[in-house]
Amino acid sequence: MTDSGLKRSLGLFDVVSLVVGTIVGADIYIAASFGAGFLGPSSIFAWITAGLMAIIIALCFAECSSIIPRVGGPYAYAREAFGDLTGFLVGWSLLIAEWSAIAVFPLAFVAYLRYFYQAMPFWEQIIIKVLFVLFLTFVNYRGVKEAGKINDILTVLKIAPIFILTLIGVVFFILQPSQLISNFTPISPLGFGGFGSALVLIFWAYVGFELVTVPSDEIINAKKTIPRAILMGMGIVTLFYVLTNFVILGVVPWKELATSSAPLALAGYAVMGSIGAILLALGALFSISGSDEAGILSSARIPYAMAGDGLLPHAFAKVHPKYGTPYVSLFVQNSITLVAAIFGTINQLIVLSVFTLLFCYLLTCVSVFPLRKKFEGGIRLPKIIPALGIVICIYMMTQCALNQIIIGAVFIALGIPIFWRYATGEEIKAVKRDMVLGRGLFSKWFMYPEKALAHFLRHLYNFLNRLRKRTVFMLFNFLS
Repeated sequence: MTDSGLKRSLGLFDVVSLVVGTIVGADIYIAASFGAGFLGPSSIFAWITAGLMAIIIALCFAECSSIIPRVGGPYAYAREAFGDLTGFLVGWSLLIAEWSAIAVFPLAFVAYLRYFYQAMPFWEQIIIKVLFVLFLTFVNYRGVKEAGKINDILTVLKIAPIFILTLIGVVFFILQPSQLISNFTPISPLGFGGFGSALVLIFWAYVGFELVTVPSDEIINAKKTIPRAILMGMGIVTLFYVLTNFVILGVVPWKELATSSAPLALAGYAVMGSIGAILLALGALFSISGSDEAGILSSARIPYAMAGDGLLPHAFAKVHPKYGTPYVSLFVQNSITLVAAIFGTINQLIVLSVFTLLFCYLLTCVSVFPLRKKFEGGIRLPKIIPALGIVICIYMMTQCALNQIIIGAVFIALGIPIFWRYATGEEIKAVKRDMVLGRGLFSKWFMYPEKALAHFLRHLYNFLNRLRKRTVFMLFNFLS
């Protein structure tokens, strides 16, 4: 037991599984075609670069989490380092980023559904988006237990088709290497002028690591385990993404891929025919539903937490008396994201999400230095890590188009009058932070809704280990 009363029960394998399970999801079904339109086959290098950048930023989160092992993530780090206004702007930016990301999934769901029904009129697309959001709203409204059960099922279903595609794709290349060579020749038909733009969109597939820097009080030998788990977990994610996209680019011509709204269904058809297309399209529908359900589950707690600090209207902190869910926050969030899903595009929403997330990441990387001076303990990474994190965030923010930068900056700046309205008024006195936290504001399901895959991987590992031991035992008895 630790001073906080939490049991140190998470080992290296647990945290690595948590990293992989939290990041890998529906993003790969959506982002697989992004780089092809900017770079052609050489977009594979953007996937590698984005992975390395994400590892560096994730390490900064790991250090901040080890210094301040409390809920709130980047909001808590920036607030402790630079004060209430900066902390609020980080939380506000995180809110915009999460809501923008949630709005992507109804659009992606319709895109893969159109693989089966290509002539779907616009009004039917709107109805499907509304029903999609209403269903997931209802699931989360009924409570975190019900949402967790749904997520347990969807988490496994969304990963399996990608593994199948990747494995069969590798075999396909061995049998037909000429197609692989043909689709990767020339390697860079469009040059590298669009590398930065592709990087911003592809980076979206790697975000989510901010949710896995769990409080160090729950991790065995946290100073060594956290950075090792981040490096190993992010390394596995990067390898998986690169291998998957290598297969996709190898089986589908990049020009065809660049115009597809359902890239993995296209790849599935190229490798396994109609059965493969149906498998990957269904996998995408499950994955998109699971990711949006998990996103809704966790994101609704952001305005709830900020209201608990008196930084948003008190109504956001209301909890349903029967289900124990922040229902006001949930309904406001999903109403806004539904409107965005109806009128926005996937690319617009992703860029807005990434830009505002990068603002959060930037301030988290910067926060490492004052937090080191202010507190003792925690892991101490080389100073070059947070310095590189700062450079990476600034570089990627500048790779957005000028109008996208302006829109993102305006959305972030809107948080300033909101802060001054509530942080300096009676609202800050109306809701006490400890009271809200006492209601179970951030249970593990709130902070880590995709922990189901971590459990699944651990059970799979234990099963295979037992199977190996039993096989050795039976073989020994047979030989003797």
